[in-house]
Amino acid sequence: MNAMADRVALVTGGSSGIGRATALAFAAEGARVVIASRTQETGEAVVAEIGATGGEAIWVQTDVSKAVDVEALVARTMSTYGRLDYAFNNAGSGGNGGWLTEIREEDFDQTVAGYLKSCYLCMQAEIPAMLKNGGGVIVNNSSVDGQRAFPWDPIYSAAKHGVLGLTKSAAVQYIRQGIRINAICPSWIATPPVAAIEERDPGATERLLQHQPIGRLGDPREVADTVVWLCSDRASFIVGTAIAVDGGYLAV
Repeated sequence: MNAMADRVALVTGGSSGIGRATALAFAAEGARVVIASRTQETGEAVVAEIGATGGEAIWVQTDVSKAVDVEALVARTMSTYGRLDYAFNNAGSGGNGGWLTEIREEDFDQTVAGYLKSCYLCMQAEIPAMLKNGGGVIVNNSSVDGQRAFPWDPIYSAAKHGVLGLTKSAAVQYIRQGIRINAICPSWIATPPVAAIEERDPGATERLLQHQPIGRLGDPREVADTVVWLCSDRASFIVGTAIAVDGGYLAV
């Protein structure tokens, strides 16, 4: 229960969905957790949830597409806890998708900034902090759509493909300095955005699951367990890899 005691984990987008589940999972392993998100109410709710179980956490308001916010986030982590051991770069947001010829330039920029630039900014700030205590582990959240076509939003797919390229290249650059970097590729998970799809279009989930052989949505805790395992010493030989957490989605 205390495999990560005295360690510090940073989770962006940590106030809901996969991020919230991962923050709780890190805390359950004994890590002190820094939760980054844009919404104070939900962020502080997760901090309280961790505190209620005897853990320790702080929330930092952050827009991960802005360098000044990310730099302040890592600075706050270091000033509060003095170290950074694990980072899950999970937060992301984008513009409207659709047919390529109809996507506006501002939507392209918003999607690339929210999903790809954000990972670059986070790693750029996290790596120097980790090097101060001899290394660490970073996990970036890509998607199954980073390994396949996503015809409903080609820019989202391109950004998520970019996350994998960034992950692999950074992993090779920094592994001999003690920093392991990997990515996860979730499929359809029971998160608020998926719930919103179902609310707008009743029956949508059933149609989505036709492409997910396991026949159900993933639980955010299943993704969180993968992230925490990748950060643990049990995954010490895994470098520059994309782990699909997808119920068989990419197998068909």
